[in-house]
Amino acid sequence: MRKRNDKAGRSAQRQRRPATADDDRNITALKLKPEELTPQMAAYFAKCEEKLGFVPNVLTAYAFDMPKLSAFVAMYNDLMLAPSGLSKLEREMIAVAVSAHNRCFYCLVAHGAAVRQLSGDPPLGELMVMNYRAARLSERERAMLDFAVKLTAEPWLIEEEDRARLRHAGFSDRDIWDIAAVAGFFNMTNRVASATDMRPNSVYHGQAR
Repeated sequence: MRKRNDKAGRSAQRQRRPATADDDRNITALKLKPEELTPQMAAYFAKCEEKLGFVPNVLTAYAFDMPKLSAFVAMYNDLMLAPSGLSKLEREMIAVAVSAHNRCFYCLVAHGAAVRQLSGDPPLGELMVMNYRAARLSERERAMLDFAVKLTAEPWLIEEEDRARLRHAGFSDRDIWDIAAVAGFFNMTNRVASATDMRPNSVYHGQAR
């Protein structure tokens, strides 16, 4: 009986489709016809291909509307890549902590991979996805993420003592603005991604493991 069950189990395993089989083809649940890329966006997509080896699915998802795509790219690049008192890793950690609270599949996969890559510490990326409070974080990182998650979960409860804790951890008032802006941006993207069942590029799952 056991041999028969083992054989059936192996057969079912062989027949099972990969969990991300269609994620690079059916990017969202909405049927939105892509527009022709503007020269600026075509160049940006080509730059993604050159630097990353692929175009992030979120960009492809926005390609039905060039003004929306351009606005998304401009805001993302300003918040996540422009000069800031926050490091790129810190900004990615905020993205993941906020997305973990909101249970956003797309952002947890994509930005969890970014944390693994930027930190050189794959377990940190996993901890951020599952529960940042379980990670061995610095006082600065913990204060930053506590603020970002409180802003996500209960924004009406943010008071001066919350900002004071950030200042005590070494953040300037400009840094506090940037923490809030990154957290706010990912609260928006989480909701759009969840509403549309946006699927991350399958390549993210195996990056920096």
